[in-house]
Amino acid sequence: MAHWLFKSEPSTWSWDQQVEAGAKGTFWNGVRNHLAKQQMMAMKKGDRGFFYHSNEERAIVGIVEVIKEYYPDHTDETGKFGMVDVKAVKAVKKPVTLAQIKDEPRLSEMALVKNSRLSVQPVTDVEWAVVMGMAGEK
Repeated sequence: MAHWLFKSEPSTWSWDQQVEAGAKGTFWNGVRNHLAKQQMMAMKKGDRGFFYHSNEERAIVGIVEVIKEYYPDHTDETGKFGMVDVKAVKAVKKPVTLAQIKDEPRLSEMALVKNSRLSVQPVTDVEWAVVMGMAGEK
């Protein structure tokens, strides 16, 4: 299973809204970056990802699961981009802030640190384990 990070501005789509979507989940649309597109194309059903509140909060607040693999994004008039569907799995016990991530030497190569603007990012197994520990998760 691969791991990912999904960034969303809480004022646009929040963790609470993701949770409210329930088991049916929701599509992760609006990605218009080719590298992020490639990341989503690599996602498989069952992959897990961190749900990251960008801008206002700058923290990992929950865990989501990919429930539908890459397909065309109905909001893309060019037809070049796609999306995946995700559902909320659970909130993390302790949100992990960007500042905490940057202060953790084991996360110095994490995409969130190196390329923070990318809206969908890969997370290595080691990074996943470190962040889960920081979040009070097993």
